[in-house]
Amino acid sequence: MISTKRFDIVSMKAYGYDQREKNVFYVTPEFKMRLISLGPGESMPKCDMASHVIFVGIEGEAEVDVGTNRFALSRGQCLVSEPATLSMRTNAGARLLGIQVAKRNTE
Repeated sequence: MISTKRFDIVSMKAYGYDQREKNVFYVTPEFKMRLISLGPGESMPKCDMASHVIFVGIEGEAEVDVGTNRFALSRGQCLVSEPATLSMRTNAGARLLGIQVAKRNTE
């Protein structure tokens, strides 16, 4: 039987950045899923990601820095990045889905 799970990411409780590990709700060797919740004026500091990252806007708006590039991300929008240095900030608050996908070793 194929393992299948359904999550209601709109109504799931999300914790602030200081408790971000509580926001991880699904983990496999290949990928990890978490909610990201930032209150008004909050930010996520720079993080060197060894994995590919996908952000999906659930509510609010955030600015995401990927290396030296900046992207605005709002509800219903998706941002996909190869491994990079990432950071995030919001003026009015934001809730996002973050998915980390392990980089395949092709050597």
